[in-house]
Amino acid sequence: FSKSLFLPESGMATAAASRKQDGPPSGGYKPLDFSRAPARKIIGGKGLIVGHFALTAGALYLYFQNYKQVHRDEVEIRSSMLAITPLLQAERDRAYLKQLRRNRDEENSLMANVEGWETGKYKGEPIFKTLPPDTLIKPLHNEYFVHGSGKNYNEWNDILLWQ
Repeated sequence: FSKSLFLPESGMATAAASRKQDGPPSGGYKPLDFSRAPARKIIGGKGLIVGHFALTAGALYLYFQNYKQVHRDEVEIRSSMLAITPLLQAERDRAYLKQLRRNRDEENSLMANVEGWETGKYKGEPIFKTLPPDTLIKPLHNEYFVHGSGKNYNEWNDILLWQ
């Protein structure tokens, strides 16, 4: 091994020796103050309690000022919902019956070429023998959507699953 790899050149050693290294000031550093500094109090405990009661009193005043109007609005909304619910149910029932009719017409057109086929019968006999002929038999929801789009079936299925 060569000494030159481990030892500095003579010029560098003299430059380093002429410089003075920084050190602590004479007499040492001041002692560090690490004692607890308490938080400054803005509002005391009594002020907080008084503020709480003042805020509560103001809120109660505003509540009772608006109570009658809010109650009137709630009654109006409830009355409108009660008034429109039968109409919405009738429209829903009408759409349901229209879809049943479309399903029946589609079955008739699909099976028109099949000899002996009658909608609502199996081998010439009614499927529901014991029920009067004018009874509405609600189909399963997959039978209800059999001729509809898959999107409508999936939406209905999601509604049933999340209820």
